[in-house]
Amino acid sequence: MTPTTRPAAAGPRALTLADVLEGMADRIPDRPAIFTMDRVWTYAEIDDRATRLANHLTGLGVQPGDHVAVHATNRIEWVDALYGCLKARAVPININYKYLRDELAYLYDNADCVAAIVAPEYVEAIEALDVPTLKHVIVLGEEYDAALAAASDVRPDNGRNADDHYVLYTGGTTGNPKGVVWRNEDILRAALNASRFGAPFDSIEQLVDEAAANENPMVLLACGPMMHGGSQWILGNGHVAGYTVAMFTEKNFSAERILDLVEAAGVASLTFLGDAMGRPVAEAILAEPDRWDLSSLVAVSNGAAPLSEGVREEIRRALPGRFILDSYGSSESGAAGSRMDDGSEGPVGAPKFDVNDQVEVFDADLKPAAVGVDGMLARSGPVPLGYYKDPVKSAATFKEIDGVRWAIPGDFARREADGKITVLGRGSVCINTGGEKVHPEEVEAVLLRHDDVFDAVVVGTPHERWGQQVTALVQRRDGSTASEDAIKDHCRSLISNYKVPKQVLFVEEVPRTPVSKVDYPASAALAKELLG
Repeated sequence: MTPTTRPAAAGPRALTLADVLEGMADRIPDRPAIFTMDRVWTYAEIDDRATRLANHLTGLGVQPGDHVAVHATNRIEWVDALYGCLKARAVPININYKYLRDELAYLYDNADCVAAIVAPEYVEAIEALDVPTLKHVIVLGEEYDAALAAASDVRPDNGRNADDHYVLYTGGTTGNPKGVVWRNEDILRAALNASRFGAPFDSIEQLVDEAAANENPMVLLACGPMMHGGSQWILGNGHVAGYTVAMFTEKNFSAERILDLVEAAGVASLTFLGDAMGRPVAEAILAEPDRWDLSSLVAVSNGAAPLSEGVREEIRRALPGRFILDSYGSSESGAAGSRMDDGSEGPVGAPKFDVNDQVEVFDADLKPAAVGVDGMLARSGPVPLGYYKDPVKSAATFKEIDGVRWAIPGDFARREADGKITVLGRGSVCINTGGEKVHPEEVEAVLLRHDDVFDAVVVGTPHERWGQQVTALVQRRDGSTASEDAIKDHCRSLISNYKVPKQVLFVEEVPRTPVSKVDYPASAALAKELLG
């Protein structure tokens, strides 16, 4: 396929992610948009592939607003699908490729998918489902390539606009996944503007002019899968600024292969999704410090799950002189806070974030909580429309308070005297032990500071006297024989006694989701099983 050079749009572009791509393709067509270890794709090439897919979907009968499943590991076709669906005014639906039959049946049915773009290895799993809405299955490979080659390269003129939907299904770490419904303009402003440090913009043309004027665009890399919102948002952040985005396309996570990609692409900012990615990358560098040229790397970013102090310290040793940029956000709030860590503060416990005036902490009466008082974190401004097909949960999460609409995704937080906000953890996994509230993330961070602890998760398990007790699942480092008492003594030296795990259960591996978040339901079930 040969990309077609097209004149710039005649009028102002709609505030959509698809229009961002088209604007960049018109103005900086030869700039690399996607870098993989296989090859580089320019903005013009990505735009052409997405246009052809959009026209193919339209030819199949896919209508504006229809949902199209994207069921694959990272590959260039994931980028085609994201942009191609949006160009067609359809909605790409992120499918967790590690889901099994019941989980897939729930997600495909809940999302009302009319078509699916599927990697060959997942076709059998889809064929086993009974999804009445699913009319078309587009298999990646020769069939897909032929369809794109035969499709028109003329951009669809279909009335695309800022109100078109973008839907992101949550990871389902504490229950069934929920489809968070955003307007395109709102997701651009709330989640895809961090590379511009949240600077205001009025038009796609403004973004394109800025990108064209930047003679040294950065290269960003997300370690995680594109079916995770964090990775989609890094892609969007990169392209909103006209940057190059390096995409990791191995089927399984490999710290060594990640670092190969950092070196090959000249990555400036590498993003982890918590300890499960940060620790192996840091340890790979420490094991072979001269193997990779990482001189291009300016900063390490982290989102989706917090970095523990132990892993943070390993990253500092592996990559001295780099900043660690922590970001707070959720599928329901977008990017709501950030923190630049240069190592000067030392261990700080729960992360404190700089936030703007759209972020608040509310008490139980939905009033702004006083400084130092725990409450629920909330964000106003560009927030989602709600959860797909779930008015009850939508009403619980998205509330109007004094005439202002807020997203309250369920995170406990506390405003500090300096104006920053400390994020304490998810309310849905908070442990109530004898009337005391314990946030698992705080205890997990302490556990991970022990030299012999490789990974850990904390859950509440039933207790006759206290209602719940704090229970830890701990994965020791290879060769470690650290005892339960040693782990508890370590915790007692750093946190209040009521937060110290009453039982420490040693496990081969901590249950995690495919995007490296702790799987709390699976962890709680495992803990109960081990406790008998």
